[in-house]
Amino acid sequence: MQHTAPGFRKTFRIAGPIFAAMIVGCGGADTGGDESGSGGRVATGGMVGSGGETASGGNGGMKAAAGGIFGSGGIGTATGGSAGGGATGGSGPTGSGGATATGGHLGSGGSGNGGAGASGSGGGAGSGAAAGAGGTSGGGTSGVGGKGSGGTSGSGGAAGTAGAAGASGAPGPCDIYQSAGTPCVAAHSTVRALYSAYKGALYQVRRASDSSTKDVPVLSAGGFADVSVQNAFCSGTKCTISILYDQSTNHNHLIKSGVAHWLANGGTEADAAAGQSTVSGHTVHGIYVTGYSTNVAYRNNSTTGIAKGDQAEAMYMVVDGKRYSDQCCFDYGNAETTGVDDGNGTMEAVYWGSDTTWGGKGGGNGPWVAADLENGMFKSNQGGWQTTSTSPNDKSVVAAFATAMLKGPSGNHFTLKAADAQSGTLTTMWDGVRPSPGYSPKKLEGAIILGTGGDGSNGGTGTFFEGAMTSGNPSDATDAAIQANIVAAGYGR
Repeated sequence: MQHTAPGFRKTFRIAGPIFAAMIVGCGGADTGGDESGSGGRVATGGMVGSGGETASGGNGGMKAAAGGIFGSGGIGTATGGSAGGGATGGSGPTGSGGATATGGHLGSGGSGNGGAGASGSGGGAGSGAAAGAGGTSGGGTSGVGGKGSGGTSGSGGAAGTAGAAGASGAPGPCDIYQSAGTPCVAAHSTVRALYSAYKGALYQVRRASDSSTKDVPVLSAGGFADVSVQNAFCSGTKCTISILYDQSTNHNHLIKSGVAHWLANGGTEADAAAGQSTVSGHTVHGIYVTGYSTNVAYRNNSTTGIAKGDQAEAMYMVVDGKRYSDQCCFDYGNAETTGVDDGNGTMEAVYWGSDTTWGGKGGGNGPWVAADLENGMFKSNQGGWQTTSTSPNDKSVVAAFATAMLKGPSGNHFTLKAADAQSGTLTTMWDGVRPSPGYSPKKLEGAIILGTGGDGSNGGTGTFFEGAMTSGNPSDATDAAIQANIVAAGYGR
């Protein structure tokens, strides 16, 4: 930042698919069974929360499809028809839902085919698992009626019940991005794993009494933070968050900021006990930033895989919807590697707050999501230092927890989206050309910042819980799937 007028500061920065696309659980693999009988085979739930595997009648003996790869997902039982001649096959029974799943993929209805004889009974649809701890949900598919060779078609089974996927083992945001071809190049959270297979540390805490450190892991692969580790280690003393680990393979970890234009002595580490909340019944802590008073700021000026130049990227963060300021800059995203303002278009970070000095007003009184593209927190393509413009489509986000999203494709375009992180879908706040002059093409430098501006601007207030950055520009369907995943995680519950 730079003082351009008494009482004002100019930002300088530093180095550093709608529910439709959720992954659906499929039937489990067959395990053993004598194939020399006349009974149909019994399909139990596949991957956690999935419905039964297709049950085929006829000459198959008793074959049991084993349970899924993770957790205590629901078991849906679909019986196939028995072989033999006779009357029209009737509809099979509906598989029952399992107990509450701690995790798992979506429940899908099992398809059942009738026996080879005339009296084939239609396969019942397996019901999905009951609600899990987090993740996403979707409806099961309908059971297909069996058709006996000597009889008429059996009636179709009932539709599988939707199962809510749990956090552990369920697809995380970065699994969704990966499946969409826009993988995460950075993934940070003090709350949960952002990949279903991630089982490492989320963050590290530093003990004030002796400066020793301790990693805070997940409870299980794909799960929530094991805060008991922090509580035991920090008992009787203060702890700060010394490292926010990158869960991607790029190892773009965040530590306290070094010296930047507005951080002459560098940043400080966040109080590890602050920003406490619950997510699906788990106590968690966020990165707690208070403008001007603490200088909490994190960054990495030497990254791997982060967009540079005019390369496409996207990013999102989940924040405390009630904590914000009207100052610059509570940001997460791509910034200069120099710690100073390198000019328009040299950074691209998502901003949360009610600033009007650098980007004018949005709809209502804020807070708003905005794009910090350097020298402006843009709510549309209007804005900049001491602007008087208004971007009415950038609506205030009034929520206990908020999702803020910025998409920066190559070329003259950017998109802003936001939502209540506890319910509902994303609202597009801006989807159009970039500001001018100097903002297209982008001139990104590829540092990562959190809680600060690219030049160390330290006036922003907020609490960060999770966020990720991608390579490439995800589709709208992918954005919607990310929001659905965040809602299912259970912030505030």
